[in-house]
Amino acid sequence: MNQSKLKLLYLLEILWKDTDEEHTLTVPQLISRLEQRGISAERRSVYDDIQSLRDWGLDILERRTRTHGYYLASRTFELPELKLLVDAVQSSRFITVKKSQQLIKKIGSLTSRQEAGQLSRQVYVANRVKTGNEGIYYNVDEIHKAISQNRQISFQYAEYTLTKGVRHRRGGERYLVSPYILSWDDENYYLIAYHPRYEGLAHFRVDKMVGIKVEEEERVPLDSRLDPADYAKRTFGMFAGQVARVQMRFHRSLLDAVIDRFGREVSIAPQGEEWFTANLSVAVSPAFLSWVFQFGEKAEILGPAQVREGMAKHLSRVAAYYGRNGEENG
Repeated sequence: MNQSKLKLLYLLEILWKDTDEEHTLTVPQLISRLEQRGISAERRSVYDDIQSLRDWGLDILERRTRTHGYYLASRTFELPELKLLVDAVQSSRFITVKKSQQLIKKIGSLTSRQEAGQLSRQVYVANRVKTGNEGIYYNVDEIHKAISQNRQISFQYAEYTLTKGVRHRRGGERYLVSPYILSWDDENYYLIAYHPRYEGLAHFRVDKMVGIKVEEEERVPLDSRLDPADYAKRTFGMFAGQVARVQMRFHRSLLDAVIDRFGREVSIAPQGEEWFTANLSVAVSPAFLSWVFQFGEKAEILGPAQVREGMAKHLSRVAAYYGRNGEENG
C-alpha cells in the first residue's frame, strides 16, 4: 500500500484513539505522530486529509485557542452509552470474569484512550458472582441459529453436586426441545422452549446447557394459546407453577414495583386513597409467594381462595420451622 493511503488510515487511527472533546491535537502534533509510524507528511497534505475524512462523514472539529487543535467530536457510541454497556457486562452473571474483561476492553476501543480510562476506573468484575461456563457464548449462538432455521435442539443439562462439582441431570440424557426465545431474569439467561414431555413451554438456564446440537427436525408449531414472552413475564424467578389469575391488593407505594414487574398493561383499579387492586396472571410458585411476602402488610392476595390459602399455609410452615429450630438451638 502506498504512503498516501497509509497516511490517511493512520491519521484516522490517531484521531480515533487520541482525541476527543477534551483532548485535541495540532497539525504539527499529528505530523509527529505520523512520523512515529514511519509516514512523512506536510502541513498542507494533513489539512487535505482531514477534509477528506470530513467529506467521508467523520465529525472532525477544530478548537481555536492559541493553537488550532483537531478532535473527533462524535462516534457511534457516546461515553454515557459505553458506561451503560460496561455496567451491563459487569452485572451479567452469565458472562464469565475472563469474558467480561475481554468485552470491556473491546468496549473501551470504541472511544479515545482518555475516555476508555474512565471506563476502566468504573470496572469491578473479579469478586462478582459469575458463571464459570466459557461455552455460553457458543450456546447462545447455536440457539439463535436454531431459531432462525426453525430447528429443534438437543443438549444435556448440568447441575451442581454438594461437593460443588457438576453432573448431568437424568444420567446424561439429552433433552430435545423447540427453542423460541431467550429471556433475561434475575441476572441469568434462560431459553424458553416447547418441551414435549410437558406438552407446553419450559425454561432452561443457558449456562447449564451442555453440548447443544441443532437438529434436522423442525420446531413444534406453538399452540396459539402459548406465548413465550408472556410465559417469561408471569414465571417468577423462572420457577414453574400452575398458572392462575390472581387478584391482589397493594398499598399505593408499591405501584411502581407492580408496573415494573408486570408492565404498564397490567389491570389495576384504585381502592380508596391508600390502596389499589390488580389482576395478575402468574405461575403460582414459592418464588411468587416470596415476592408477595417481601412487601409485608402492604400486599395481600385476595383470591382465588386456594392461592390465598396456599400463602397462609406457606407462611405457617416457615414460621413453624423457625420456631422449632429456635427451640432446638436454645
